[in-house]
Amino acid sequence: MRNEKVVPFKKVASEIGYQGRAFTMRRDRLELPDGRTVVYDIIDHPGAVTIIPLNEQGDVLFIRQYRPATGEVLLELPAGTLEKGEEPLHCAQREIREETGYAATQMTPLGGLWLAPGYSSEYLHYFLAEGLYPSHADGDDDEFISVENIPYEHAIRMALNGEIRDGKSLAGLLLLQGHRQEG
Repeated sequence: MRNEKVVPFKKVASEIGYQGRAFTMRRDRLELPDGRTVVYDIIDHPGAVTIIPLNEQGDVLFIRQYRPATGEVLLELPAGTLEKGEEPLHCAQREIREETGYAATQMTPLGGLWLAPGYSSEYLHYFLAEGLYPSHADGDDDEFISVENIPYEHAIRMALNGEIRDGKSLAGLLLLQGHRQEG
C-alpha cells in the first residue's frame, strides 16, 4: 500500500486544442511532485445541473432522449449546462421548465459531484424539485424529449436492474434516497 502525501501538480503550460459549444478541450503540461512532466488532456466544462422532479403522487419525472455519443435513447433525469455566469439554481429552474414542462415551488439543493474528474472539470449540482405545476418553456432546438412519470420505488428497482444506465441519474436517485431517509 502506498502512503504518499498527495499534493497538487504544478501547471507548466496549457494550450486550447478545441473550443466547442458546450466545452473546451485543452492540453496541460504538468510537473509532478518528483519533478517529471506529464501531459493531460482536459475537457473544460462550465458545470451543469441535474433535477429530480418529484410530484405529489411520489413519481419522479424522467426524460427519454437520444444521445448521439451512445447511439441510444436513454432514460435520464432532466439536466442542463450552466450558461456563463449563471447560478445553478437559476439553471435548474430553467431546465426543468424546458425539459418537463413543469416548474417547482420548492427547489432543494442535494449536493453535487465531479462527473469524470480524470479528464473533465464538469461539476454537477443536484436539486430536488417539489410542488410541481405546469409551466412550459421552449427547449433547445436539437432536443427531442419525452417525459415519463415513474413511481420512486419503481425507479429505484429500474436503477438496480440496470434499466437506468445514465450515471448522473443513478447518482441523483441515490441522493434522493439519502434525502428521504434524513427527512
